[in-house]
Amino acid sequence: MSSGLTKNSKKHGLSWGSATDIQSKRTTELRSESEWYSRINSDVLQGNLAKLDIAYNGFFQHKRGFPAFRKAANFKTFQFKPGQVKLTVNRESNQSRCYSHAYLPGLGTMRYFDSRTIPVDAEIRTVTVIKEADGWYMSVLLNLPESLPEVTEIETVKSAVGIDVGINKLISLSDGSFIENPKFATNKKVRRQLRIRQRRVNRKVKGSNNRKKAGKRVAKLHKKIADKRNDHQWKAANKVVNTAEAIVQEDLNVKAMKSRCKPKKQKGRFMPNGQSAKRGLNRSISDPSWGDLFSKIAWLALKSGKPVLSVNPKFTSQECSACHHISKANRDGEKFICENCGHIDHADTQASRTILRRANLKFVSKDIKNLPGDSRKVTLLTYSPA
Repeated sequence: MSSGLTKNSKKHGLSWGSATDIQSKRTTELRSESEWYSRINSDVLQGNLAKLDIAYNGFFQHKRGFPAFRKAANFKTFQFKPGQVKLTVNRESNQSRCYSHAYLPGLGTMRYFDSRTIPVDAEIRTVTVIKEADGWYMSVLLNLPESLPEVTEIETVKSAVGIDVGINKLISLSDGSFIENPKFATNKKVRRQLRIRQRRVNRKVKGSNNRKKAGKRVAKLHKKIADKRNDHQWKAANKVVNTAEAIVQEDLNVKAMKSRCKPKKQKGRFMPNGQSAKRGLNRSISDPSWGDLFSKIAWLALKSGKPVLSVNPKFTSQECSACHHISKANRDGEKFICENCGHIDHADTQASRTILRRANLKFVSKDIKNLPGDSRKVTLLTYSPA
């Protein structure tokens, strides 16, 4: 439809403006008609119009659905252009916390907690104000003069570590160490708290102030879970990056791992397809947020100039690192016993070493033999009935 309108408009010498152009004219009219609308910074309104234009372009290019209407309460962020926001850093030696002041156009000067110091030579590109469940935050995009270090060539690295992510253990490293998964959102205590608070929301009258207060308590609990997860991921990513000169990880398709089970039909009705059990697995996969963890590892590795390699994850938990025999029977929970050569190891550690070996690094085959657990062998016994 959009392509037909464009062709006809060009044929008759007409020009169609973008969604931003059309809405911008209406926005100008609203600013003159409404006093409270005129108090909003014009760049903030233009930023939202730019987002609207992106949404319509995505629809016309068949990349996403038609843009849905969003009420004012759903807008949690707004952005200022360079040069509009003025930051003043005030540090007092007798205070343990550092508070600074920021001038926001249309809002005035306000105090904020200086969690990270902005370098003096940094150029502020954009300032985004974000509303969270526990307060307001300010995200500053900077243009720093120093550049990132060059990534080391993979042929020149002298040490590497393979990592396997999981549910019981967040990260299993090829050197035999583990990083635990606290299960911030799936442990019994948190799930019980969520159920209680969500039940209280459902029992309140829709549109009432009490319902809004109950909803804020649910949002604060979700924010607390997200903050704990984010902090733990940064610490885990730091440990992984500081372990070796190169990191090898699985190229996981997390979205496909959380896909729903296909429905089973029989004589006009749906049969059990295992989706109830799969729902619990999907919840356990979503809790550690492997995608965010990989992004943090990639960023810290880039800052350190260390390469990150991704390998095929197929059968990494079933392949023996000693003889490369692949079998589902090799693994029993967290135990790994190769049915071919008798090699014994922790299943997750075994998978991380298989991941490291699949990177085809020159020094890997030599180093893996000396890792703990690789030398433990058992003699396979065969039983024949009398």
